[in-house]
Amino acid sequence: MKIAVLDGYCLNPGDLDWEGLKRLGEVAVFDRTRTDEVAARAADAEIVFTNKTALPGYILEQLPKLRYIGVLATGYNVVDVEAARARGIVVSNIPTYGTASVAQFVFALLLELCHHVGLHAEAVRGGEWSHNPDWSFWKSPLVELAGKTMGIIGFGRIGRQTGKIADAMGMRVLANDTYQGDAPAYDGFRWAGVEELLRESDVVSLHSPLFPETRGMINAESLGWMRASAFLINTSRGPLVVDQDLADALKAGRIAGAGLDVLSVEPPAADNPLLSARNCLVTPHIAWATREARSRLMELAVANVTAFLAGNAVNVVS
Repeated sequence: MKIAVLDGYCLNPGDLDWEGLKRLGEVAVFDRTRTDEVAARAADAEIVFTNKTALPGYILEQLPKLRYIGVLATGYNVVDVEAARARGIVVSNIPTYGTASVAQFVFALLLELCHHVGLHAEAVRGGEWSHNPDWSFWKSPLVELAGKTMGIIGFGRIGRQTGKIADAMGMRVLANDTYQGDAPAYDGFRWAGVEELLRESDVVSLHSPLFPETRGMINAESLGWMRASAFLINTSRGPLVVDQDLADALKAGRIAGAGLDVLSVEPPAADNPLLSARNCLVTPHIAWATREARSRLMELAVANVTAFLAGNAVNVVS
């Protein structure tokens, strides 16, 4: 059985191995694959793994032996799921691998916005403390989170873990989700509508899936509901935010800052307005990428395809 991994480098740049897959068949791993290269590289494959390489319907038509697509991520919009279903191709994803890592990264961004640790460390390295007449100095306002309100839009696994950490830091938590489920047990939690959440939160963290109704949900109007002192964090999906509207809000001081691990187009164009926006941290989509999370992802990818081969497919999205 032939297995093709179309874009394996970001998942495994060399610190993990592919042995789990190699036990299942003949594996070809490509660092990166353009969509127009897929047909040639996966022509004889029964199983294909992709992370960000798109698999539209017309490409699936050129893969007559394909039986299974494993998406090496939670989001699966890179695959034409309807076309796969029509051809009897099973599509599965990895829904749970990065919960702890992504929630942790929310606070890496948030704490940097609160304390600008990098800025102050560089100031010390540059000699500013050694030559300062005072025993302490700071180059930006410093913010304490205890007693403030964290608003979380999308209260699934990662959103709930983010709320748990916020509670541990002494924050109140507001949450919004189409499916509410059980409320967490900690004090200071309540459900809220989106507008109410944006108006009342000191920090807004996005964890919503990308659907037509959520695309561009953070725009000029909704940013206008936020407090001027508030921070926006996005570790979910870049297109939830209208880039120019957020850049304009930051420039005008309508919100205090933003921490973004995702953008509407990745990699971004050099002229993306958020790359030069005031008090805006942009990181290169790395919240998911701890070695621990990537290792879990690979293990779950192997488990998914093993279950499929045993006739008991799991995490099926098609």
